[in-house]
Amino acid sequence: MDTRTRFVFLMHPHEFKHEKAATGRLTHLCLANSELQMGLAFDDQESVQDIINDPRNLVMLVYPSVGARNLSQGDLTPADIGDRRLVFFLLDATWSGAKKMLRLSPSLQRLPRVMFTPTAPSRYVIKQQPVVGCLSTLETTHELLLALQRSGLDAYPLPDQLLDLFARMQAYQLKCASDPNRTGYRRNPYSNPAERSRVGSRTEARRTRVLNLGADTGAQKSPPSPAG
Repeated sequence: MDTRTRFVFLMHPHEFKHEKAATGRLTHLCLANSELQMGLAFDDQESVQDIINDPRNLVMLVYPSVGARNLSQGDLTPADIGDRRLVFFLLDATWSGAKKMLRLSPSLQRLPRVMFTPTAPSRYVIKQQPVVGCLSTLETTHELLLALQRSGLDAYPLPDQLLDLFARMQAYQLKCASDPNRTGYRRNPYSNPAERSRVGSRTEARRTRVLNLGADTGAQKSPPSPAG
C-alpha cells in the first residue's frame, strides 16, 4: 500500500532479534513508503540523521507529550507541511524500551511530536497492554493513517489491510497455542482484552497521565509500540 507519508520504524534490538510477533515488521511489509532502522541510539546512525537533516523532509516523532500536535484535532494542516515530505518516526519497542531509545538520542528529542486520539482500544489479544490507551505499532500506524486521511494530509486506500493482517497473525498464534504437539506456546486460553485486570506498577499512574494529557484536550495516545 502506497502512502504520501513516509513511515520510519526505529526498532529496538530486542524487537528486531527476538520478538516473534513484532507488529512493526508486519506494518513495514504492508507499506511501500516505509523503512526499518534498528538500534538503541540514533545520533550516530547516518541513515537516520540523513532523513532528519534533509530540508525536503518534515520529520516528526510519534510520541505523546505536552505540546505534541494532536492529528485527531487537526493540529497539523497541509499549510504546515508545504512542499516538504511528511516523515513520521515511530519507536518500535516496549514503553520502557522506547523511553531509553529517546533518552539516548538527543536528535530525536528535538523533533516536533505528534499524537492522536485512538478510535478504538487495542485489539491485541495475545498480549496485555500496560495501561488503557496503549496500542501496538501496527494499530498506531492504522490510527495515524485514519487521522491523516481525515485531515486531507494523506490517502488511506486500504483501511482494512493492517487490521486484517493483525487479526490473521494473532489467529495463527492462537492456533499454534492450541496444538499440543507444538512446544514453546502458552496453554492457557486468552481472555478478552477488555476484561483483563491491570497489573499495577509504580509507573502505571504516570503512564496514564501521559496518555490522557488532560481531559479537556481529549488527547490519548499510546507510545509508538508499548507491546510490539
